[in-house]
Amino acid sequence: MTVATYQPDFVTVAFQGVPITGFAPDTFVSATRNNDSFNIRVGAGGDATRAKSGDKSGRVTITLLGSSASNAALSAISKLDEQTGAGVGALLVKDLSGADVITAGTAWIVKPPNIEKGTEETNREWVFETDNLEMVAGGNVPVT
Repeated sequence: MTVATYQPDFVTVAFQGVPITGFAPDTFVSATRNNDSFNIRVGAGGDATRAKSGDKSGRVTITLLGSSASNAALSAISKLDEQTGAGVGALLVKDLSGADVITAGTAWIVKPPNIEKGTEETNREWVFETDNLEMVAGGNVPVT
């Protein structure tokens, strides 16, 4: 019998070469393509044709603790992008305890995160968009 081990502290994230740390508990990385890779069209007689989409655009959401120092770094990149357009860069998410990889050569921050204050620490959700989201759902390597 084999057992795979996932270690959340082995997930690394970097944007424009800047390491991102201070992830929130629970889900802290989420990635999705904006559209399906293939679309189907079925005729009246049941004949079907699939059409391959060239659209690989997508979004990656990174959730950080409100106290994470990475919020300041991402805020600076977001502000620079709004002022100069110089906020486009590479985004990399890699699970070092497995084989999952998310990459985007040209990504940008959609907008600054919402900020909430209360009696408990709150999270910050950073949403990145890209025209070419590549994802490998490689899973975790089992230990034999």
